[in-house]
Amino acid sequence: MNRRSSISLGPGASSLILIFVVLAMAVLSVLSLMTARNDLKFSERSAAVIESVYQLNEVAEARRAEVDRLLAGCAADAADDMEYLAAVEAVLPEDMEIFEDEISWSESDGTRMLDLALQVLPLGEKDRSVWVRHNLMAETGDEWDW
Repeated sequence: MNRRSSISLGPGASSLILIFVVLAMAVLSVLSLMTARNDLKFSERSAAVIESVYQLNEVAEARRAEVDRLLAGCAADAADDMEYLAAVEAVLPEDMEIFEDEISWSESDGTRMLDLALQVLPLGEKDRSVWVRHNLMAETGDEWDW
């Protein structure tokens, strides 16, 4: 008496497996699409932030060039460093301030601010100024809440 036991899958079993595989692939494709869309949004926001920081840096460098022109004009007329710094203080724009030999100001775009400072070098130096502070700060936390 040989009894052989065999498990028999009916014709519906292969259909069930096929349906399960198709559903799993559909769920994975939807998750992949959502991840790609979120990555795109994040990349666009990052690019916008980077672009605005570069624009702030461009404005800061333009203002430094303006200060350099003022320093060149004051250096031509000054006899010593004290007279030079006094002349610089007299011609600085209102939004800039000088303390001892450091000119400071800030640039803002509404969401970020650059805190800037230049040290005025003594007369006779090759360069007239050097950056001593160039700090980027966020003014609001709402930038990333889109």
